[in-house]
Parts: sequence; C-alpha cells; structure tokens
Amino acid sequence: MPRRLAATVVATALTAGPAVLLGAAPAHATGDHGSTRGTAGAVVLRTGLNVGLLDKAADVPLNVALNEVRAPASAEKTALSVDLDGVDKGKPFSVLRADVATARATADRRTSEGYANLVHATVRLPGLPLLSLIEVQQVTAKAVCEAGERPRAESNVLGDVRVLGKKVTLTAGGTTEVKVPGVGEVRLDLSKKSVADRSAAATALELNVSVDPLKLNVADVRGKVTLARATCTAPHGKTPEQGGSGGIGGPSQPDGGSKPDGGSKPAGGGTEVNRTGSGADSHNLAETGGSSATPYLAGGAALLLAVGAGTTVYARRRRAAAPQGGRG
Repeated sequence: MPRRLAATVVATALTAGPAVLLGAAPAHATGDHGSTRGTAGAVVLRTGLNVGLLDKAADVPLNVALNEVRAPASAEKTALSVDLDGVDKGKPFSVLRADVATARATADRRTSEGYANLVHATVRLPGLPLLSLIEVQQVTAKAVCEAGERPRAESNVLGDVRVLGKKVTLTAGGTTEVKVPGVGEVRLDLSKKSVADRSAAATALELNVSVDPLKLNVADVRGKVTLARATCTAPHGKTPEQGGSGGIGGPSQPDGGSKPDGGSKPAGGGTEVNRTGSGADSHNLAETGGSSATPYLAGGAALLLAVGAGTTVYARRRRAAAPQGGRG
C-alpha cells in the first residue's frame, strides 16, 4: 500500500506540475510594439487655377497634377495635356512639357523621403499659346524624415528662369514679382521650406498667377501653380528603450526633448536601439529574459524536486526495512 501511495503521489505531481507551470505564466505578446511606417509624397506640378471665360458668367477650374505620388511609388511622365470646355473650342491644352519630370516617394519604419525633379520645363496657361507662364532649367525638392532625427527639407532652382517671357532674378527664400503690361502679373516664392518635429516639406517654386490674356475666349486666369514639391513624416512608434548608457530605460535625449521616433543614440557611446531589422529582433529576445511569471516557474520546479526527493528516500527505506522484517 505505501508503494502504491508513493507512486500515486509521483504521478500526480508529474501530471499537475506542467499544468501549474503553464497556468502560472501569463501570455506576453512580442514583436514591434506600435511602430508604424512614415509617409512621403511628391509632385512635379500642381495647379489650382480658375479660368474665366469671356462669353460665360462662370469660371472653368483647372486643377491638375503631374506625377503626384504617395509612398511607395514613383512616376516619370514628362507631358501633361488637359481639355477645357469653352477654351479654344475644347481642343487639348498642353499645361507642361519637360525633358525630365520625376517624382519619387519611399517610406519604411526607419526613413521616409519625398523627391521631385524637373529639367527643361515649360508651363503654359490657356489664352497664352505663344507665351509661357514660366520656363526653368532645373528645379528640385527633397524632404527626408528619419526616426529619431530632425527632418530635413531642401529645394533648388538651377539656371535661368523666365516668367511671361521675361528673364527674372529670384531671391532665395523671398518673393519676386513680375508684371507684364497687357498680360498680367505673377508673384513667385522661391524655395519654400517647412520643418516640424516629425514632418518636413519643400517647394522649389510657387507661383501666384493673375493674368488677363483676352485670347482663345479667356478673360483671365487666377490661382496658384506649384513646381516640384516633396513632403514626409517620420516613422513613429512606442520606444520605451530610449536613453541611458545602454540605450534601454534611460532618460530622454538632452537636445530639447525625447526622440520617440524609432531609435535613439544614447549619450556616452551606448548602443543604438532600433525598432526594425536585427535591432528589433534583439530587443524582443531581451524581453524574454524575465517576467512576472519567474517566481511561479521557480516555485513549480522546487515542488517537483521536493516530491521526487521524498519519494526516493521513502523507497530506499522500504527496501532496507524488508530483509530485517523477514529475519525477525
């Protein structure tokens, strides 16, 4: 009977032990905790114009975009034609032609970037078939947003620029006004840039247009034209591992606030912690080193060891006592 009792105790412990261990450990989800990709966009040309007609008490909108993309995408179309009802008998009207017209947008969990480029480009307006609104040699715009870094925006206008047939000298970061008697006026803003904590935007040229060509049944054209614009927002995610000499659990960065966007470069030459790639895998492995279930695991293991040891001692004593009892 004692042997059967001991066997029952051992079997019960071995059966219940794993269940105790498994039940004591709460489930933990590992992986990328809330990190998201950044966003990026680019457009080579965008117009927001109203075309007034001589014989109608209304405006015809001219709202078009060339090579407008959102990450991940790219486009390289070099010509844009539109049809405007009531203008030149509805014939197709060429808004822009260029040798190169490239827009590109990329984004992942580390970096997002928008880029736009125009080479040898000419923009025309309805009612001015022989006179271009603007001619440029090359304009570019670029916006880059990296996780944990300050966004960057840059734009360039290279070579000569002609507006309404006149060669103009542009002021960097300023406004230039061009007036042509009998045609109209254009106000140009060069290299407009905007940088915030997690976003950036760059525009090579922005034109505010007001012309009255009085041709092709067009009374006036008013609105805005944008050449080469790029935007981005930085990747964002929960990053509790920022700061400190080891890059985990330390204080926020000293340069004006914490850097919640992806990774951190801790002071003192510590290891950079990223949310993607091998860095994220290493971080997830580190999470399994210990948890609130550790005391339960240790207790369960000790219980199994104690039961096994007691059973072994009891069996040895029974074997030792059996011969003595037979001789008595």
